Amino acid sequence: MDHCFGEPSAARDNSHGAGVELYLELMKRCLLNEIYPELEMSAKTYEASDRQEGREWPAGAHTMIGRKRLDNIQSCIEDILKHDIAGDLIETGVWRGGAIIFMRSVLKAYGICDRIVWGADSFCGLPPPKESYPADQGSWLHECEELAVSLTEVKANFQKYGLLDDTVRFLPGFFNDTLPNAPIERLALIRLDGDLYESTMVAIEHLYPKLSIGGYLIVDDYVLPPCRQAISDYRASSGITEEIAAIDWTGVFWQRLS
Repeated sequence: MDHCFGEPSAARDNSHGAGVELYLELMKRCLLNEIYPELEMSAKTYEASDRQEGREWPAGAHTMIGRKRLDNIQSCIEDILKHDIAGDLIETGVWRGGAIIFMRSVLKAYGICDRIVWGADSFCGLPPPKESYPADQGSWLHECEELAVSLTEVKANFQKYGLLDDTVRFLPGFFNDTLPNAPIERLALIRLDGDLYESTMVAIEHLYPKLSIGGYLIVDDYVLPPCRQAISDYRASSGITEEIAAIDWTGVFWQRLS
């Protein structure tokens, strides 16, 4: 494992804090490809506002979730560390890996080496809709080649930032095959980015019971009706009453309190 830098927030002075903020701001700008946007011009028109808000599938950036959702990840992790909420971090549906790369960068910036960042993905795109999930009927997302990013490419993206180490682990395969028996004991942060009803429901059913009290559940695609319906159905069946807070035009989250 490469060396972590920085110190946990409780032990840092102001100079350390400035260094952490500078590093994480640079990470966001790199992951969003705000540093060299002109390199994407030939492939696709670059719109800064769309990139900031996560309203596009960028040609070159390592994430499509936009700045507010990256800020949300940072805020949740910093609160988890501040209050010593036990558990690992996971994203279900990682695309090019940008969100979990950022998760790892936040932990590294604060000197945290004892939490795993998990990335669950088929690494071959979304599954076709099943008849057993009526809410997914008519979905065309499984036909989008842009959403099929290989595990090799995701690992290569991690390596570009110097963040691929043994605290980063992957669960390759469709969620209904990998998540029921995933070797995860406890989670502090769950980020769902599965788009479909099935992907969202399978992920939350198997992961939410492992979420620590005080931990966070983030939903990336709440604007999509199938995803929103899955969240609503699970919350109703599980008696979850914590308030859902908006992140931006599509992302939401809540903190588990009971």
